[in-house]
Amino acid sequence: MDNSYTQISREDLEDLQEAFNKIDIDKSGYVSDFELQELFSEASLHLPGYKVREIVETFMAGDTNKDGKISFNEFVSIYQDLKSKEISGSFKKILTRKDGIYSFGGKSGVSCEGTQHSYSDEEKVAFARWINKSLGKDPDCRHLLPVDPNDESLFASLRDGIVLCKLINLSQPDTIDERVINTKKLTTFTMRENIVLALNSASAIGCTVVSIDAHNLMAGKPHLVLGLLWQIIKVGLFADIEITRNEGLISLLMEGEELEHLISLSPEELLLRWVNYHLINAGTETISNFSADIKDSRAYFYLLDQIAPQDEDEFHMGIKINMAGLSEWDLERRAELMLQEAAKLDCRQFVSPRDVTSGNSKLNLAFVANLFNMHPGLQKAKYNLDGEHIEAETREEKTFRNWMNSLGVSPRVNHLYRDLCDGLVILQLLEKVRVVVNWKKVNNPPYPQLGGNMKKLENCNYAVKLSRDEANFSLVGVGGENLNEGSRTHTLALVWQLMRRYSVLVLSDLDNGKKVVDQFILDWVNATLKERHKDTQISSFKDKLISTSLPVIDLIDAIAPGMVKWDMVKRGERGVLKNDEKLNNAKYAISLARKIGARVYALPDDLVEVKNKMVMTVFACLMGHDLKRGKR
Repeated sequence: MDNSYTQISREDLEDLQEAFNKIDIDKSGYVSDFELQELFSEASLHLPGYKVREIVETFMAGDTNKDGKISFNEFVSIYQDLKSKEISGSFKKILTRKDGIYSFGGKSGVSCEGTQHSYSDEEKVAFARWINKSLGKDPDCRHLLPVDPNDESLFASLRDGIVLCKLINLSQPDTIDERVINTKKLTTFTMRENIVLALNSASAIGCTVVSIDAHNLMAGKPHLVLGLLWQIIKVGLFADIEITRNEGLISLLMEGEELEHLISLSPEELLLRWVNYHLINAGTETISNFSADIKDSRAYFYLLDQIAPQDEDEFHMGIKINMAGLSEWDLERRAELMLQEAAKLDCRQFVSPRDVTSGNSKLNLAFVANLFNMHPGLQKAKYNLDGEHIEAETREEKTFRNWMNSLGVSPRVNHLYRDLCDGLVILQLLEKVRVVVNWKKVNNPPYPQLGGNMKKLENCNYAVKLSRDEANFSLVGVGGENLNEGSRTHTLALVWQLMRRYSVLVLSDLDNGKKVVDQFILDWVNATLKERHKDTQISSFKDKLISTSLPVIDLIDAIAPGMVKWDMVKRGERGVLKNDEKLNNAKYAISLARKIGARVYALPDDLVEVKNKMVMTVFACLMGHDLKRGKR
């Protein structure tokens, strides 16, 4: 045994070698920060974001020769130096985990470079069947569907980007203007355009795509494909599991519970509450998870019986759920009988009998979410809310939330103000915009019951201090207590400046770190339009001409000639456009921007209504894309 390993037993060394091989997914003999991060994100182990960062930072700090990679020797050395048993234990738990996407001993796919990757065959089957059911009648997908769930054709079916684009629109309607999707006479170049459009659009609806590029998807890398598909599908499944979109959820209020608490629950927590609401009504035992507690199918039988449509009259007959399957002693056979009942509700999706009996939490969550969307079984709330008004999320708030989630913040932001009140997400965003955060100063969850809010307030104060002193944000009248209390005005003031800094970061890099002001972007827009002989010019980001989207479309044509199909663009009579024509142009402009490679988070309505902040980000992203391309 090597002398450098004398403090480690042979058995432990063999375990470390096996662990290293698991992380080294591209079999290069080295581990990168990307591979470490990917292992954590895909391992489905519920660790707080700070703990994941701590482990990853500890391991990457051990890159002794600073080559951006960690060899096995460095890996062993770092492991020896880990002083925190909690960190070491967390890491070991992930290395030995066998379920989730990385089924290391199970099925595997081979990418075009010959690199072997492991993935969950169950997810591949579930997603393939969902795509077949959801998009099977779409004429643009006819050449690809149905996908055979039993082979590798799912990965090949995404290669031209059409199915991905359609799936995004299924989850969030109108995200992509389908006039922009290349569907005819496809070449490698036009397929790549579709993939780029899909990735940037997925980012705009809150999917984390920072480690995925067009090459990965065109190569059909299974673990990345399945990870992206799950995110897109989940966005759609969770879209209506929110009280302002489904007031029936107020029925889930418990006795003595404040409405504010119910509103603060995540979609996953609301789904669990929903299932238990029906189980209580059925007079049976409740569940606490979608894994171990559903393996015997008992909860599902009672849930289906509760939500099945009842007889209304002779023309609207109900659906009778056969509960006889509960007496079946073989759990896998019982699960099959349960799924046959789910099929009566047109809800046999995402899980096989084996997925139920093995307690696959991800696929069972999807199964339950689909049940909720199809048959919520909730009456309009009878509760007296004492005049409480439930405010729906604004377009601006949704854009900010999707932007945060697309960057991979942890925990995921479901409610903009409530989920930022401990300062952790703000601190992660500051790090994303290159503000150094000393994580040793940060209080991490779980917070103590007594004095827990004080710990959160300390985080918020630190976040505001960094924002003011290091990021040089204008935060007059904004304090940590405002973030901690969920103040709308103060939180938005900080979040906007974070998003603005993120949007112009690439411009600052290209201009040797100079501070980018709005006038700099405006001057570039007008100079580029003039240089390419375009008639449109704008005086500011509040210019009413922007409501037509013509300056944006002209700019796209200037920096990516040939991308605009001018017969799709509305010019109006004597330059005057109707509102529907403006929206038509705006949808086209936003999708075109994403298709050429600009990661635009703004929405078409932002252009039509000339929301100057979001308008600025559109032009900044186009400018950054053009300048980056010019530097290549």
